Amino acid sequence: MLFQGILRQLREMCDSKSRSRANRTCVLGRGRSHIAPENSPSPSALVQQSPWANMPPELLLEIIHRLEANQTLWPARKDVVACAAVCRSWRETTKEVVRTPEQCGLLTFPISMKQPGPRDYPIQCYIRRDRATSAYRLYLGLSPGDASKLLLAARKIRRATSTEFLVSLAADDFSRTSCMYVGRLRSNFLRTKFIIYDRHPSCDHATQFSGKSRQKTVSKQQSSRVPAGYYNIATIAYELNVLRTRGPRRMLCTMRSIPTSAIEEGGTAPTPTTLGNCTDEQCSPLSEGKNLVKFESSNPVEPLETVRSTRDPLILRNKAPRWHEQLQCWCLNFRGRVTVASVKNFQLVASVDPSENVPATEQERVILQFGKIGKDIFTMDYCYPLSAFQAFAICLSSFDTKPACE
Repeated sequence: MLFQGILRQLREMCDSKSRSRANRTCVLGRGRSHIAPENSPSPSALVQQSPWANMPPELLLEIIHRLEANQTLWPARKDVVACAAVCRSWRETTKEVVRTPEQCGLLTFPISMKQPGPRDYPIQCYIRRDRATSAYRLYLGLSPGDASKLLLAARKIRRATSTEFLVSLAADDFSRTSCMYVGRLRSNFLRTKFIIYDRHPSCDHATQFSGKSRQKTVSKQQSSRVPAGYYNIATIAYELNVLRTRGPRRMLCTMRSIPTSAIEEGGTAPTPTTLGNCTDEQCSPLSEGKNLVKFESSNPVEPLETVRSTRDPLILRNKAPRWHEQLQCWCLNFRGRVTVASVKNFQLVASVDPSENVPATEQERVILQFGKIGKDIFTMDYCYPLSAFQAFAICLSSFDTKPACE
C-alpha cells in the first residue's frame, strides 16, 4: 500500500508540473514587455526543496528497482519515466537503474530510439501508413490490436528531384527547429539511393565511417557548432533492374556509424547516452550547399570491395529468397510475422568477408525484417546492432516507388 501511495503521489506531482509549465507558457506568451517577478521560484527549484528530493538514497534506489522490474510493458512503464522527471537526484538514480535496450530489451526513454537493440531476440514493432497525410507511425507491439506505444513518426515530402522523410518523436511535429526532430531520409532522383541523416552524432565521439566520401571526425568541442540533422550515418542502395527481370528488390545498406567489428566476437556498437541539447545554433537547418552530401551519378550500388576500402563500416544485404514451385512465388521465412506478399518485404543480414572474425551463425542472423500484414500495416523487427531509428529509416526507403528497380 505504501508503494502504491508513492506512485499515486508521483503521478499527481507530474500532472501538477505539466500544468505549471502550461501556465508559465501562457504568462510568457503575453509579450516581451512582461517581466516575471524576481522572487517567484521556478517549479524545478520547488521540487529540489521538496521532501522528494531529500528521500534517502537507499529507499529511492529500492523504489526505482521495483518499478523497473515490475513495469516492463507500456503504458505501465510510464511510471519509470515519471520517476526520472521528479528532480535531478531521481533522474540520476533512474538512469543508473534503467539499462539500455541491448542489455534489457526494453525501450524507456527517447534516447532508446538511438541505442542498439538486444542481441538474442528482436524488438517487435509495426508501422501504420496513412496515405491521406503521407505519414508513417512506428509503434511498439506485436500487432495493432495490442496496447501500443508510439515510438517514431515520419512524414513523406515529395520534391522534383528527390523524396524526403522527416522523422520525429511526435506524431504531429516535424519541424526541424523542434526538439522532437530526430533526423531524415533523403533519396536521389531515381529513388534508388537513400541517405539517412541523424540530428546528432551517432555516438559520443561522433566517428563517421564512409565509403567513397571523405571521412569526417567531429570532436566533442566541435560537435556543438555543427547544425543539427545532417550527420550522414547510413546509405541505402537498391540495385537497378535493367533487364526488367521478375524477382524481389536487391538492396545494400552501408552503416557508416557502425563498424564491422560490432558483430565480431566481443565487439560493441556505438551507444549514445544523450540526445544532445537543442540550442538555437544546433536547431538551425543547413542550406543546400557544400555541407550537404551530394549523390553521385555513378551506379547507385557500389561494389562491396570499394565500400570496404576505408574504415570497414557494417554492410547489410537483403537475404536472398527461394523460389517456391507450388506457390510460384519468391518466399522467405518470416516466422509468422508477415502474411501478405509484397515487393516491399525484405530481411537484412550482415555481409562480411570470410577473412573477418565473424561466426557463421552471426552471418545468417536476421538483423532487420520488414513485411506486410494488412492494408497499410507492416511489421518491423530489429535487433543488435541496429537502433529503432536506423531500422525505421531503412524501412521507410522501401515505401518509396522505384520504377528502375522493379
